This record gives sequence, C-alpha cells and structure tokens, in this order.
Amino acid sequence: MIEYERFRLGNGLTVLVTEDWSTPLVTLNLLCGVGARDEREGLTGFAHLFEHLMFGGTPRVPSYDREVEQMGGESNAFTNNDYTNFYITVPATMVERAMWLEADRLRGLDWSEGVLEVQKKVVTEEYRQRYENQPYGDLWLLLRPLCFKESAYSWCTIGKDIRDVSTAKMEDVRAFHDRFYGPENMILAVAGGVKAEEVRRLAEKHFGDLAPHGKIEVGVAAEHRQYRREPLQKEARRLEVEREVLENVFLKAYPMAGKGERDFVVWDLLSDVLSNGKSSRMYIDLVKENPLFTELSAFVSGEYGEGLFVVKGMLNEDVAFEAAERGVEEQLERLRNEELAARKLEKVVDKYEATFAFSHYKASEKAANLCYYEWMGKTEWVNSEPEEYRKVTTSDLQRVAREGLAEERSNTIYYKKKS
Repeated sequence: MIEYERFRLGNGLTVLVTEDWSTPLVTLNLLCGVGARDEREGLTGFAHLFEHLMFGGTPRVPSYDREVEQMGGESNAFTNNDYTNFYITVPATMVERAMWLEADRLRGLDWSEGVLEVQKKVVTEEYRQRYENQPYGDLWLLLRPLCFKESAYSWCTIGKDIRDVSTAKMEDVRAFHDRFYGPENMILAVAGGVKAEEVRRLAEKHFGDLAPHGKIEVGVAAEHRQYRREPLQKEARRLEVEREVLENVFLKAYPMAGKGERDFVVWDLLSDVLSNGKSSRMYIDLVKENPLFTELSAFVSGEYGEGLFVVKGMLNEDVAFEAAERGVEEQLERLRNEELAARKLEKVVDKYEATFAFSHYKASEKAANLCYYEWMGKTEWVNSEPEEYRKVTTSDLQRVAREGLAEERSNTIYYKKKS
C-alpha cells in the first residue's frame, strides 16, 4: 500500500509525495503531459526531441548531467505516445538541490541554435542506430501506419519521418515548448526519505513562481483531452518486407481498447492467457509441442487512447509463414469459441497481481506510478488497480475475443530474411 499526499500549486503544478524511510535516497519524478499523439503532421518527433533538449543545459547550469553526478545521483527520461517522463534520484540530503535543478530547467532552457542542432543530430543518430541499423528495428515503424490510418497514434515517438526533427526550425520548437511545458501540464511526485511537509515547502519555494503557459485549457489529466480516433477497421491488412536479418518474424496485430477504457484489462488478460510464462497456451502448443516458433509472445501496447494487441514470433528454421499463421489463428480461434475455465483465469490474475505488487517496491517506482495514475485521472489505482482485473469474468474474455480478434480487424506482417 502506497500512502501519499497530494496538493496543487497556484500555477497548476500537481505534486504528490510518499514518505519511504527504508531508503536513504529520494526520487523526483516529473511527468509532462505530452507525447507523440500531441504532434501534428510535418512536426513529428518533437516530444522525443524535447526529452533530449531538457538535458541540454540552461544559462545557470550548462551541464545538467555533471550537476547530477556531483550530487551523487542519477537521472534519465523516456517518451512514449502519451507522455514524457523525467526522473532524478539523489541522496536524501540533496533533495533541495535536486528540486532547484528540476525547476531551473523548467524556468528556462538554453535556446541557442547550437544546442538545438546538437540534440537534432543526437536524435537523428538514435534513429539510425535503433531503427535503421538494428535488426528488426523498423517493425513498429511499419506496424503503426499499417494499423492506424487516421489516429493520433499512427507514428512512433521517434517521428513519422526523421526529417521532421532533422530540419526542425527554432520557431516551431519554441512553439511546441510554449504549449506543453508549462507547470499546469506537469505532475511532480517525490518518494523517499523526506517528510511530506518539507516537500510542500520546497515545491512552493522552487516551483511556485513558475508562470503557467496558459496553453492547456483543461489540465494535465489524460481523460480531459480529445484526440483523432481510428475508424473501425473493416478489412484485413497485410504487409510483406525483406530485410537483412537472420530469422523470419511473424507479427499480427489488432486495434484494442486504450488504457483509459474498461475493456483494457480484458485485453491485457487475454495476452497473458496466450503467453505469460511456459505454462501458457502458445508456449506449450507452438513452441514446445509443435515448434513452429523459437520465440512467441502476445502483449498489449498499453497506450491510453487506443492501443494494439500484438502476437509476435520468430519462426523456426524451414517453417513457412503460412503454417505459422495458421498455428496462431488456431490459438485465437480457441479464445473466440471456448470459454476459459474460471480457475485458469484466477491463476492469470494472480500472476498479474504479483507483478503489480513487485512494481511498487522501490521509491523510484512509487514516484513513477504516482505520476502515471494521477495523469490517468485514477490516482487511487496506484493501490487498487488489481481490483479491476478481479472483476473480469471468463465471459468478458470470450466477448472481447469474438469482437476484437475478428479477421477483418487484423494487421499482419511477414518480416522475411533475404535469401
């Protein structure tokens, strides 16, 4: 159980704090309510670019990383389609310095053309390394536009076209910052060996004078935003590509409910029924007993608005794609036509609950989870989300499988190794 206090500063910044005296460290987790879905055509990849720019220094702190090292801390960040997340973990004695440091980069980045050009090159090089030169690196670059034709989720966080970042103009970058990087679009969570009243005092001192940007009309919570949704898919889509890889990969994806929708937990459990561990259906049937695949998994992408249910496998040598696909389809057909035994569903939920509990162990995880559930508008789920999974019935699983795993909603990729 995570006990926490929550308050909001006059400028709109939401602050959550949980005391954890089992650690000498404190984590500050800052969630900014902007991700790839907030971008527009021709200006994609900007949320991820800003993740990098936030480490580019300020007039007062030219090297953010060096400052963190001098405190004996560590920091990092990530961007996804929904939001951008930053964290810094420091000894508890350095909590005020860390507060000042985080507020400093919100107060004003180094907006020189040189810093922008450096970070544009860093992101472009990351694209080359992770997507162009990495085996199977472009799978998601292929999958998202195959599944989403109109949705705000139709491109990856790196951008629809890397040239959007490499040719980005300063005025467009500044406009993106002015819209999304105000305190009213952020959530700060602090976890570790620090008293809640001290966090309140330090937050007011270092963040309280940050001026709201006034560009976010309804606040940071995800449920308040409207985004372009994908029309109902009515026919199957397929794509075949050849790449310089060692093994063939089969992938099949279906549009599914987003994290903010009731059926998300049903989809999540469906993926676990298929592939959570060596006792799961797909592992036993298609990896162990009838080895069509060397690796095979089912998972959900997990976006808030609308996501993807994905089955992905690496084919065994000399197995044809058609045979592999038939094997997967037989597993999906079982989900559609056979109601799962109640005891098996209970076992899958037990596994989920154990994973959920384990993810709340460290102070850094507590801070990140508090930010995430607050952003969802469901802060209480930081403790109670497993209750939503307990509500799912075997008939729920079969209903969603029948409706959502229909062939006309499928998107299939044959990712072939070159002969």
